[in-house]
Amino acid sequence: MSEKIKLTVVGGGPGGYVAAFLAADLGMDVTLVDLEKNPGGVCLYRGCIPSKALLHVAKLIHEAEDAKNWGIEFGKPKIDINKLRDFKNNVVNKLTGGLGQISKQRKVNFIQGRASFINSSLLKIEKADGQTIEHSSDKVIVATGSVITTIPSLDIKSKRLLNSTSALDLPEIPKSLLVIGGGYIGLELGSVYQALGTKVSVVEMMPGLLPGADRDLVNYLSMRIKKSFAEVMLNSKVLGMSETKAGINVKIQDDKGSVTDKVYDYVLMSIGRKPETRGLGLENTKVTLTDRGWIKVDRQLRTTDPDIFAIGDIAGEPMLAHKASHEARVAVEVIAGHKSYFEPLAIPAVVFTDPEIAWAGLTEEQAKKEGIKYEVAKFPWAASGRAVTLDRNDGVTKLIVDPYTQRILGMGLCGPGAGELISEGVLAIEMGANVTDLKLTIHPHPTLSETIMDAAEVFFGQSAHYYRPKR
Repeated sequence: MSEKIKLTVVGGGPGGYVAAFLAADLGMDVTLVDLEKNPGGVCLYRGCIPSKALLHVAKLIHEAEDAKNWGIEFGKPKIDINKLRDFKNNVVNKLTGGLGQISKQRKVNFIQGRASFINSSLLKIEKADGQTIEHSSDKVIVATGSVITTIPSLDIKSKRLLNSTSALDLPEIPKSLLVIGGGYIGLELGSVYQALGTKVSVVEMMPGLLPGADRDLVNYLSMRIKKSFAEVMLNSKVLGMSETKAGINVKIQDDKGSVTDKVYDYVLMSIGRKPETRGLGLENTKVTLTDRGWIKVDRQLRTTDPDIFAIGDIAGEPMLAHKASHEARVAVEVIAGHKSYFEPLAIPAVVFTDPEIAWAGLTEEQAKKEGIKYEVAKFPWAASGRAVTLDRNDGVTKLIVDPYTQRILGMGLCGPGAGELISEGVLAIEMGANVTDLKLTIHPHPTLSETIMDAAEVFFGQSAHYYRPKR
């Protein structure tokens, strides 16, 4: 570039730091502003990464328990909560510290502080050391993410009331825990505490866990959770809470309208996240918001202010780290003058419970709702040689297929490692692959990835391992 573009990125999460690093690679003069000591954002500090470290431990405990079915029996695990907490923290520190080093290597001007707009090209930055500076910029990318959603009437200001951040701090291993909300965050954290020895219950307003996810996938997870959790209360809601000497007293209304009081050591409120634009000074710019509070952007991630872009959670659903990272690339390339657009055919979603659930592209529920004609091909993991060797029959691979072109419109998986397998589905959808392409792609045997090829064969009624009559 003959003249360096001055770019400021506000927010250092997986959208922000990816944007800053790519912009530096493209020769821009980059400033990255974030409240933390190093880049990483909610994902690395208080979300994806620490929760997966703990879920790895939970998986190990569950496998040790299941081993008795194979003739191997371990003693009851001795859990050092302080050491476990240190393990999780070390994972976070290693990754965020690494990003700090990469930031320096790329010569990104990293400022620890809070930024807000004075106007479209001028920011006020309140630095962590107490100084306040004004910082001008040619372009700005807003990547400040989202915040935890709460129910004000249930916020009793108790240390025993946890959210998705405080629950990761492992204050202790409680005897009992109620999870309010049957979404992926609540179920993941509930699974961790259950593995550590807590009697976990979950209350969900909807008729099923993971509302919005494919029922064929969720059914397997629901069966396992109902066996491992103390109680699963569906079509139920919390009317009120109060702290007592024994814990937190929770008033719960069940699906029949009956109200009961139950006491739990701790309560985890996990009802989702929302965009947080307050304090950014957007009113001093031409940026506009949607009815639901997200910053309005086009396919190039440009806001209604031509010099300001927005990416990640603050720019709309799905609120996923990998979506933010890809939006970051588009925004930076557009700023650099490239003809780039964010128009994916599939964005994968993964629930890291046990079993895992993952999907990409069109779901069966979406197809029905939108009146899209489709066909389904399912391969149960009970017919998978590899799944049987793992003693994990609780899974399925599902394809959503265009009945006319036989193109893959969507894929869903439930089972161990589903999150690692879904990328093949994403690639198939993006490349316009059809069922025959998957059927003719030789997969290694015996593997769980083989179930994708098997599902394609099921579509034609030709699977060697599972019989379904021809269509």
